Amino acid sequence: MSGEGAFKVEGRIVEALPNGTYRVELANGHRLVGFVAGKARHTHGRFVPGIGVWLRLSPCDLSTGRILVEK
Repeated sequence: MSGEGAFKVEGRIVEALPNGTYRVELANGHRLVGFVAGKARHTHGRFVPGIGVWLRLSPCDLSTGRILVEK
């Protein structure tokens, strides 16, 4: 049930924050905190500012998203 109602959006990493979190900017200018979880943490390592990523957002909390993969 964790993915129920979630949606995917496209964003760009702006800044690397501590503990594997990143500041991500969406196409509409909205900035949020993204974190890498699951297999993406092991397979992709660190993401650098400037690259595009896909995020999964929960409709309940639009200030935090899970970074899925590099675009």
